[in-house]
Amino acid sequence: MPRWNYPAGLGSLIWLGIVGLPLYVLVAATFQTRDGYIDDGPLALPDHPTLANYRRVLRSDFLSYLLNTALVTAVCAAIVITLSVTVGYTVVRARGRASRRIFQIFLLGLAIPSQAVVIPVYLVITKLHLYDTLLAVILPTAAFSLPVSVLILVGTMRDIDEELYESMALDGASPTRVLLQLVVPLSRSGISTVGVMSALHAWNGFLFPLLLTQSKSNRLLTLGLYDYVGEFRVDTPALLTAVVLSIVPIFLVYLFARRQLISGLMGVGGK
Repeated sequence: MPRWNYPAGLGSLIWLGIVGLPLYVLVAATFQTRDGYIDDGPLALPDHPTLANYRRVLRSDFLSYLLNTALVTAVCAAIVITLSVTVGYTVVRARGRASRRIFQIFLLGLAIPSQAVVIPVYLVITKLHLYDTLLAVILPTAAFSLPVSVLILVGTMRDIDEELYESMALDGASPTRVLLQLVVPLSRSGISTVGVMSALHAWNGFLFPLLLTQSKSNRLLTLGLYDYVGEFRVDTPALLTAVVLSIVPIFLVYLFARRQLISGLMGVGGK
């Protein structure tokens, strides 16, 4: 007869409360009016649930911010996947000192926080006449996603059996064919991990959109939330509604790619 693990059950309930309470406060507030939220408090159930906050957010510039963010996220993920796959393949298959130095340079990028180089990045972007464009956000965001992405894919590609490389070489396959027909299919978990992580980084990015864009037409979601914050008041229900709507797209991406994400992270260590 199975024995009940009461401490584990109690710990699970406590953890459920820690995780569930913020989600409840977040979602419940979206169905309240501003006055009702202030009078009843964040933990109260809405007396008269309303969709006015959702209508207000969707009628504002939210959809424009959402489109800009989706574009930045998609392009960043595409750039990171393309470059990290080719760099990872070069590091794994090349035997020279140059490939090792390239890998070490990318590993060095893991130790450089984006906050430490905002001034050089700003100067470079302005010199290239890219300030206040979406490309100004895409380039540095993708650059800071590359080091960890290369690390993940190098670990994934090193797990591919050496005999598979040799068999394709004996068949006369070119390096490009080996990459496309062998390495990419066998590295799908790592590529999915890189894509999801770079997408999350781009979707939640705040520093580069804040410093490198100015006009409302190029604003992203993380900055668009300021539309609901005034000088003397904050429309908390509308603000939290915008937060909920901004979470849904990237949450769906994570939901469908979570298995590949976990599988890819398990292979970071490589051989």
